[in-house]
Amino acid sequence: MGSEDHNQREGDDSSSSGPEDLSVIKVSKRRWAVILVFSCYSMCNAFQWIQYASINNIFMNFYGVSTVAIDWLSMCYMLIYIPLLVPGAWLLEKLGLRTIALMAAGLNCLGAWVKLGSLKPHLFAVTMLGQVICSVAQVFILGMPSYMAAVWFRRDEVLRASTIAVLGNQLGNGLGFLVPPLLVPNIEDRDKLAYHISILFYITGGVATLCFLLVIIGLNVGAFYSLSTLLNRMVILHYPGEEVNVGGIGLTIIIAGMLGTVIPVIWLDKTKTYKETTLVVYIMTLVGMVVYTFTLDLGHLWVVFITAGTMGFFMTGYIPLGFEFAVELTYPEPEALSAGLLNVCPQVFGIIFTISQGQIIDNYGTMPGNIFLCVFLTLGVVLTAFIKGDLRRLKANKETPDNKLQGEEEPYQQSIRDWSEEHF
Repeated sequence: MGSEDHNQREGDDSSSSGPEDLSVIKVSKRRWAVILVFSCYSMCNAFQWIQYASINNIFMNFYGVSTVAIDWLSMCYMLIYIPLLVPGAWLLEKLGLRTIALMAAGLNCLGAWVKLGSLKPHLFAVTMLGQVICSVAQVFILGMPSYMAAVWFRRDEVLRASTIAVLGNQLGNGLGFLVPPLLVPNIEDRDKLAYHISILFYITGGVATLCFLLVIIGLNVGAFYSLSTLLNRMVILHYPGEEVNVGGIGLTIIIAGMLGTVIPVIWLDKTKTYKETTLVVYIMTLVGMVVYTFTLDLGHLWVVFITAGTMGFFMTGYIPLGFEFAVELTYPEPEALSAGLLNVCPQVFGIIFTISQGQIIDNYGTMPGNIFLCVFLTLGVVLTAFIKGDLRRLKANKETPDNKLQGEEEPYQQSIRDWSEEHF
């Protein structure tokens, strides 16, 4: 993908700009295809993150391990991200998007196929190894959306591009809740169970391989992590034997979250009220969590679907808002670095919350465990309220219009474009 493939920005008047007109900054025709392919392997990676937790009790019985051991199949994603953040960001800057995309998709594919070697009850270590490999892929995947949007898209398209990238990840989470309970029933016969698990792993490996091939051809969050990992345990305690509905609840959270991702972004794109929008969504996340907490044990699954969906709408919708607000506050630091540092917090708190909430649920019940999350969400609301809304990137964009001569661009913007031409 060379720089000769770059095209004039959409909306520019091509008839008034000749081939030597430097007043037009060019973007690639294939930018939307690139972001869609990224969304596909991000989706596959997110699916693998949550596929064990969505049927926690079944995998626990199959491998003969504790529920905490199964939780670590999800938490390893969070743990591995922390020490590899800085090396991952450095490699992204050093090697470029194409190489990092190949590495991410390749590792995701490799991890999926390694898991097929774990279809015996005594091979839990092998399935953990496959999950760890996928966790390394996640390090690169989470750092790419903001960086990709900055390099490939016009300034007025950056927010939309980032949203599409995040939606792929959220869709993967939703499928991770829906598909495993449908493919892997809760049965006692381990041989039959291994057969059903193999179907799940083969489908995952096939999708991961397809995403890898596409790349070769060229194309509040900590609380959310904890809630996703422990959803099966919480619901099954009150509704035994409802594994399929647990998957449906998880999918409802994600679908509602996808809507919650799009609608605030449309509003934000028009109003640029970053702090106000972020704060309102955070407050509604807390409200949704409180309602979910006190309705989980009412004995009506339809109530759980509604309250979980409402909570997911705001909790998942906060993710792109938080990332874009952080990029605004930290400009002109590279988007990949800002996104990477921001991702560290969910990984750290995800591990802490999952372990702590899991222990509270096991010893005291689901309500105290959810109240534990409500307390920290309240703290997050207070901290967000005190953040100064200094929109540095927005100010810089107003001072540097799109039709500014390339030779007059800010050093950071010029370096980004030089890097893009070199690597694409």
